[in-house]
Amino acid sequence: MSATAPQELRTTPLHALHLELGARMVPFAGYSMPVQYPTGLMAEHLHTRQAAGLFDVSHMGQLRLEGTGAAAAFESVMPVDVIGLAPGRQRYGLLLSDEGTILDDLMFANRGDDLFVVVNGACKDADIAHLQQRIGARCGVVPMPGRGLLALQGPKAVDVLARLLPGVEKLVFMTGERFAWQGNDLFVTRSGYTGEDGFEISVPGPATEAFARALLAQPEVKPIGLGARNSLRLEAGLCLHGNDIDATTTPVEAGLNWAIQKVRRRGGERAGGFPGAERVLGQLDGTVPVERKRIGLVAAERVPVREHTELQDAEGRKVGEVTSGLLAPSFDKPIGMAYVAPAQAAMGTRLNAIVRGKPVPMDVSPMPFVPHRYHRG
Repeated sequence: MSATAPQELRTTPLHALHLELGARMVPFAGYSMPVQYPTGLMAEHLHTRQAAGLFDVSHMGQLRLEGTGAAAAFESVMPVDVIGLAPGRQRYGLLLSDEGTILDDLMFANRGDDLFVVVNGACKDADIAHLQQRIGARCGVVPMPGRGLLALQGPKAVDVLARLLPGVEKLVFMTGERFAWQGNDLFVTRSGYTGEDGFEISVPGPATEAFARALLAQPEVKPIGLGARNSLRLEAGLCLHGNDIDATTTPVEAGLNWAIQKVRRRGGERAGGFPGAERVLGQLDGTVPVERKRIGLVAAERVPVREHTELQDAEGRKVGEVTSGLLAPSFDKPIGMAYVAPAQAAMGTRLNAIVRGKPVPMDVSPMPFVPHRYHRG
């Protein structure tokens, strides 16, 4: 292969099934992934909001951290409470650079005998290398490339999954448990990235297609592609790594203060001790200035506003750039996220998105744009 030849795309265990279902495949995070199926993005999005959608997220990185020092080691590279996470519980985490910016966002669960971690697909190789370099001497960092990952999302997801995995209905939001299906070990968490109730299911690679087919055989379930996955998470006000958060963004700029528990903040039992702590904790308590903030936007006109669109104030001065944007399928209005200076971040502030040279008025609006419907018990 020449130095200029394109890198061959990897495939997930469901690649043949996607093709069988008529999916349009696109390159994503180094994988060939389905962007949509024949019914289209709008139908897939609304079906997930109303029933149950099945997502192939096997491109994500799965790994486990092993050993008695795993929790303390993992806590040393994130501003979140890992040591205090009880067995059977799951938490959102942020892997930070030495400058306090976000290398990746992730989910981790305490399974009792290890920590199960899921990282973003585009970052997984770098994340694993980072963890092995930073904490590999303190705990086992064990990649799990041989497993598939499915997300079943929507108000009817629990009814569907309980038919295959009796007892799964007892889980509540951000909890997880091991289950068995036809002799295969599954790990299921009640979580997801759509704002709906739902589950993420780690499956042995060879069993992934069979389990996906068993789910798709249920009348409430339809396959959902990357397009609707993006529109669902944006309506839910959730950040997409690479768009809304990246290695230039701090947790406070991104409005992710809630992900930093009190025990890790100044005055807490285990305050600081993570990369970039002085900057992040200073932004939290106001001793370090926050120069920009993530905001939600809703357009006053029905003109879709995409990422990288310039934002201007009433005087025509550039004040920011849209990081994610589309026409929200749930309520037929253009929405977006952006970063602006704190002076432009107040609710109700009118900004103009410049689309094809013309201003589209957008108002700073609260997020989520669609209420979360997580099952908290």
